[in-house]
Amino acid sequence: MLIERTLLSSLRKRLAYFPGVVITGPRQVGKTTLARALTSERDDAIFLDLERASDRAQLAEPELFLSRYHDRLVVLDEVQQMPDLFAALRPVIDADRKPGRFLLLGSASGALMRQSAESLAGRVSYLELTPLLVSEAVPGNDLPRLQALWSRGGFPLSHAAPDDAMSFQWRQDFIQSFLQRDLPQLGVTVPPDTLHRFWRMLAHLQGQLFNASQLGMSLGGASHSTVTRYLDVLIDAMVVRRLEPHLVNVGKRLVKSPKVYIRDSGLVHALLNIAGIEDLQGHPIVGASWEGFVLEQVRAHAPMGAELGFYRTAAGTELDMVVKAGTRTVGIEVKFSSSPTVTKGFWQALEDLAVDQAYVVAPVERRYPLATNVEVIPPSDIPAALV
Repeated sequence: MLIERTLLSSLRKRLAYFPGVVITGPRQVGKTTLARALTSERDDAIFLDLERASDRAQLAEPELFLSRYHDRLVVLDEVQQMPDLFAALRPVIDADRKPGRFLLLGSASGALMRQSAESLAGRVSYLELTPLLVSEAVPGNDLPRLQALWSRGGFPLSHAAPDDAMSFQWRQDFIQSFLQRDLPQLGVTVPPDTLHRFWRMLAHLQGQLFNASQLGMSLGGASHSTVTRYLDVLIDAMVVRRLEPHLVNVGKRLVKSPKVYIRDSGLVHALLNIAGIEDLQGHPIVGASWEGFVLEQVRAHAPMGAELGFYRTAAGTELDMVVKAGTRTVGIEVKFSSSPTVTKGFWQALEDLAVDQAYVVAPVERRYPLATNVEVIPPSDIPAALV
């Protein structure tokens, strides 16, 4: 079953204005499928997969090759395989700034953004393709399908597997291939076994404050800087998210350490050997896994340029997420309960931050008010809540 990605609409708009668009996203998230869906609408596209030696050979003289096709859309997949290409694209674009000339797909955000930002500033636009979202894969508010998406995660091949066992096997294979093949291709020299242990530790600590020194001790005495480097590797590869604290001047001691989440809930479960929804619902990680799942929906649907963080004081007052967009502040609390309740600390956080609207996101059938400007909503209502 082909699921239309919501990013396709934004991609069409960006290509109608910018000479080039860069789409980043983790491996196997569906970037190539998205590009194929776009190119199927037009007969002038040229598609090069830069993991293939024959396609890379065509770009031995990139300026000559790309200039030849100035009137066609050129799609370059896995563009991180040829980092020098960004510098070659600059004069080609400057010679003809016609919209919709290049679509670049890459599997590493940090390195790709640095390379393209240096060479192509003002010439290309950036989009990120995430694993499947609730708004894409769950029609209406279908709770069984919502549970399946949460349990299996949003990688299309994991989501579309014929059963939970095959989905779990796909994710296990993905983790092995990602560590042993994909990261080394990106220039990562950390031993795969070491990164696997570190990644599993992060899964156990899903949604908790990041303590590099403590993790270093668990890794056999690794230094603070080494552990931070491991974290940066996984963040650049777009499989881990670092959520920074929302700092405001409220006259209270605030927690200033970031929280860390594995971005895809299915990978959290695979790293912890949780094979299906029944095992998940009885596991201690269930609440933190649900929180990370909701976080990805919020990040994907937050307004452009919005700041996303969490709020916590040393005294324990806490709000899971704070979305700051312009002058509007939205507070979000996440609860894995069909009849969620909130603590005194939640109400105190709303007062501290003077939020305009707050939501409690839970697996409920329909939204309902909890207090003035505070509502309980299902994940399917997140897009509308953040407008």
